[in-house]
Order: sequence, then C-alpha cells, then structure tokens
Amino acid sequence: MSAAMPPTKANASKTQRLYLLLRHGIVSGEIAIGEKLPSEAELGNLHGVSRVTVRRVLGQLEDEGLISRQPGAGTFVKDRGVSRPIVAELANALANLNEMGRVTSVKLLSFAYVRPSASVAQSLQLGPDMLTQRSVRVRMANNEPFSYLITHVPQPISGTYSEQDLATHSFLSLLERSGVEIDRAEQTVTVTLATPEMAEALKIDIGGPLLSITRVTFDKAGNGVQHLQGFYRPDRYRFEMHLVRSKEAEEFIWKPSSGEVNRAAKRNAYT
Repeated sequence: MSAAMPPTKANASKTQRLYLLLRHGIVSGEIAIGEKLPSEAELGNLHGVSRVTVRRVLGQLEDEGLISRQPGAGTFVKDRGVSRPIVAELANALANLNEMGRVTSVKLLSFAYVRPSASVAQSLQLGPDMLTQRSVRVRMANNEPFSYLITHVPQPISGTYSEQDLATHSFLSLLERSGVEIDRAEQTVTVTLATPEMAEALKIDIGGPLLSITRVTFDKAGNGVQHLQGFYRPDRYRFEMHLVRSKEAEEFIWKPSSGEVNRAAKRNAYT
C-alpha cells in the first residue's frame, strides 16, 4: 500500500479555513456549549471539502479541548470552564494596567540590558549611547496565557528594581517606587501574526492572529519612561470603548465617555 500523500497547498488552505471558521464559532459562543455539530459528511458538503479534511479539522479541535467526539452520538462543543475574555477600556489605558496587575499573574521569560532599536530609542527620546532594560513576559489569567509583552525601560529608571522585583511586581508599581510620576501614554492598536516564540508562549499556532499594542508612557516632565509592545490572543482579550453623543459646532459627533466604567461588569470579565 502506497504512503499517503501530504496535503497540497490548496487542501491545506481549505483545512485552515474550516478550522478557523469552526474555532471562531466555538470560542465566540456562536456555537453554544453542548451543541451538536453537523456530521462529517454534512460539514464536507456544506464547506466543499472532503471528509478527510473535516476529520483532520475535528481532530485538531478535539486536541485543543474544544469539542468532544462521541462514537454513535456525534460531535459536541465541550464545556471547557474557560472564563470570558479580559475586557480593557480603550480610552483609559493607564487605569486598565492597575486593574490587570491585580487580577492576573505574570511569568518573566527574559531580563537583560540592551541597546534599543532606533524606533524604541526615538519613542523614548533617548540619547545614542543609552541602554534600556528589556524584558519579555507572559501574562496569565486563570493559568491561561493571554499576552506576550516586550518592554524597554531607560537604564537610569530600571536600575532601581531587580529581575526578582519584575517577576513579582507590576511595572507601574515599580516605576512609581522609583520616583517616576506617570502623566500620560500614547498607544496604537493594530493586528499581527504570531512568531514562533509568541506562538509557543501563548499556546497558539505559528502565524495565528494577535492584537498588537504599542504604548509609550511619559512622566510629568515629558520624558519617555517605558516602551511596551504587547501581543494579545483575541479570544482572551478585547478592547471596548464607551461613547456618548455630543454636539459641537452645530454637528453631532461621538466622543469617548468620561463617565465611570461599570466596575461590576469589569470585575466579572476578569474572573
């Protein structure tokens, strides 16, 4: 009997599309816990793929603990006991950091003093010979990784804390302990694909989609005190913005709400 041929690029693409479609439906709740999935034949006909492809996709979802295949009964969405995604308020980044530090844990992967890249040095307004303390951390909620964080802090500030401090305290508390008076932050949000290092740390596939956040924090004197690149699993972390209707110059526009965030709802999102 001849060996099975490896999947072609076209077949691999079909497999990936079906996997992403079913996984999104399960993780987002569109396919409810306990719901029975269509049969292999029905999924194949519905999505124009072979039963071999369907079987491969279902096997991957089963390995991830998302479904349970029961012989003679069918395939069902599994109750994984996974908490809802962490919700961060887009318009209140610094307050979110304090909240996140209280309800999540962190694992320090690396700690070193380096010469930063030109873009990091420019963002922090550093001189040409100034070093930064570079750390890589993974943040966890309910023992599940949801963010991969690369942080640069200028050496004069980072010299006030140790590697052990960083493994056990939040960055904000360490900066404040060093005497830094944090004033504001500039933040951009986009999307990217997981590198091999990120994928391993976050327990996802290489090339999987991630939310990408770059934040530069400044003190009251306007000095850059921290550069953060954060990469977040979109199934475990999301942004929200509360808007209000406002009339300016005879025109109605949407503006970020200055009202208080619903703390009870926010606490529930972290549990």
